[in-house]
Amino acid sequence: MTEENLRSLIRQIVTECADTNADPNAIPIGISNHHIHLSQADFDQLFPGQQMEKFKQLKQPGEFASKQTCDIIGPKGTIKHVRVLGPCRSHSQVEIANSETFTLGVPAPIRLSGHLDGTPSVKLRTKDGEVTVQGVIVAKRHIHMSLEDAKRFGVKLGDTMMVEINSDGRHTIYDDVIARPRKDFTLEMHLDTDEASAANVKPTTVAHIIPRVQSTF
Repeated sequence: MTEENLRSLIRQIVTECADTNADPNAIPIGISNHHIHLSQADFDQLFPGQQMEKFKQLKQPGEFASKQTCDIIGPKGTIKHVRVLGPCRSHSQVEIANSETFTLGVPAPIRLSGHLDGTPSVKLRTKDGEVTVQGVIVAKRHIHMSLEDAKRFGVKLGDTMMVEINSDGRHTIYDDVIARPRKDFTLEMHLDTDEASAANVKPTTVAHIIPRVQSTF
């Protein structure tokens, strides 16, 4: 690790610790740009003879953005140079924003990752290969959290939460955010670029869960 990278890591840790101490219920927001998950077979077809190379570590353990990119080709248009995320999965999947469904001309449904039944297909192309992938979705907004976080927030896997985001000039409430706790997850709310733009999310913007009122009648 270079000295510059070490200093960057220390700054990140200090910032995250400061944010947590200031507001332990604050949930960091990760803006999810369009991206691609590939099976090993599809990766080999698109990038023959290559290994997936890490470009940037992502916040969730073991996940990273790779150096490899490819074009997404739909019936009406193309999105070029879309980042491939690693590691490889059992089934390829393409995640786009809702506004990009018009660019590609595909009726991508809003789904949680991995829920691919009945989803449309697109072509993925590099200079070395091409594959057709059935599995285009607009990712449903969700919060990654540890099991301890889930206990603290009073939610379990698959629960629907109400979440508010206060940003400069915007107060946004989302009433259908899915809880995704797992032992090794790091606390982070995922929004796509459309949702983040609508809520005016900035790098320092955080979210808060709104407790649901239980009726006594």
